[in-house]
Amino acid sequence: MQREGDKGVSLCPYRTLYIYLLAGVVNPVDEKKLGPHFIGNWVEGKNSFLFFRIPSREAVMALLDRRPELELVEEFEIDYEQWQGEPLGPIEVAGFLIRPYWYRAELAKAGGGVQEIVLDPGVVFGNGLHPTTQDCLRALRWIGGLRDISTVLDLGTGTGILAIASALMGAERVLAIDINPLCVKTAERNARLNGVKDIVQVIEGDANDFADEEADLIVANLDLDVILELLPKQEFTNRPWYIFSGLMRTPCAELKRLVKKYGLRVEKEWDHEMTWFTLACRGKALGPC
Repeated sequence: MQREGDKGVSLCPYRTLYIYLLAGVVNPVDEKKLGPHFIGNWVEGKNSFLFFRIPSREAVMALLDRRPELELVEEFEIDYEQWQGEPLGPIEVAGFLIRPYWYRAELAKAGGGVQEIVLDPGVVFGNGLHPTTQDCLRALRWIGGLRDISTVLDLGTGTGILAIASALMGAERVLAIDINPLCVKTAERNARLNGVKDIVQVIEGDANDFADEEADLIVANLDLDVILELLPKQEFTNRPWYIFSGLMRTPCAELKRLVKKYGLRVEKEWDHEMTWFTLACRGKALGPC
């Protein structure tokens, strides 16, 4: 991430994150009253994590006055770079230049023919730095080199980075699903930033509820438990292509065994330091495996 004084580089709007953990669910109506420094609400079970750019205890206490059933459990303060795992800057992966929106385009150098993805990652998963995200982009390129992909189902979209990449590669319709409402808001913003909001439709929901959606390609960068719920569904396995990611060594070995059981075949595999794994699988729609 670029610091103040770096010539010609816009500053990151996120510096320090101020996080308030509440017992109870903060709804969208409540969020609108949290002020201009409110970033987002990460709902996890029956708890809400409220993110702000500046200390905002006063706004949170005002919320508790309006909603006395809510309870402030804990407060956190964390550097944005620490939250993201490392400093954010333009990176080139699989023919994509992923650029944080605050980093000026003319300073983000890329080779010819590279497609730019502009991201506001906010505080959700999918900044382009994680090995599974990068290998999913490589898998998209590899499958796209084999056949045209018109429709994509992106399960667990996060920031929407893989859905956006699919649209930039030529997909005519991309359905991006996430169970987390903050991810949905973030992905919708990123689709607008990249001019693909008419192609990428972002929906809040459970991956299981979209198992029967038509798609040439299903991207599932998910926990193994969620993938294992999908595989037994016959309507899920009757697609041409799949990308499975978010897998460490033992879960990957289990998944490789199970995809064969359900009629899929692993065609290509990527790994990062033998720790994180991504699989490109051929589905039953292409004939017997």
